Amino acid sequence: MERSAGRPRDTSIDDRVLEVARRHLAQHGYEAMSLAAVAEEAGTSRQALYRRWPGKADLATAAIAAMSRADERAPTDDPYADLVRELEAFRRGISRPDGISMVGTMLVESTDPRLRALYRERIVAPRRARLRGILERARDAGLLDPDADIDVALGSLTGNWYGTALAGDAPPARWAERVAALVWRGLGGEPR
Repeated sequence: MERSAGRPRDTSIDDRVLEVARRHLAQHGYEAMSLAAVAEEAGTSRQALYRRWPGKADLATAAIAAMSRADERAPTDDPYADLVRELEAFRRGISRPDGISMVGTMLVESTDPRLRALYRERIVAPRRARLRGILERARDAGLLDPDADIDVALGSLTGNWYGTALAGDAPPARWAERVAALVWRGLGGEPR
């Protein structure tokens, strides 16, 4: 027996809910974000929200991941410029309201393990994969030492931002270019 197709899914709900969820995350943080409040402000029901995102961790990480414009940053024939662009995209993302505090939430032992796993899967892993791809492409092209320690470099790239934030300092001017140059030199390359 065939099941009826039912009503077509209203994709405009997805965009509205994700936008409202991002605003609630920025204004109230993850712990205070309420799925009922998000659904109400987005003009939909909690049931419609739960059909799309089974829980708060799913919605929060989907909202953050939806801000990514990584698909607009296609690799070029200049890995160094690609590295600077990727770091600049990271800077814009982490500088959003509550961006750094969301990262801090991931380090707290009491953080929902599902939230932590989804954040790593949807936010951290894709970024690290993009950065790794850029550095490996540069190494394979002979722009970096053949034995360049890309694993350590990955942590150095974004870790610089976190270290600066923890010290209470403002990021330096031209942060992305300066970090890219430092890491590129450390991997045996010659930055421009």
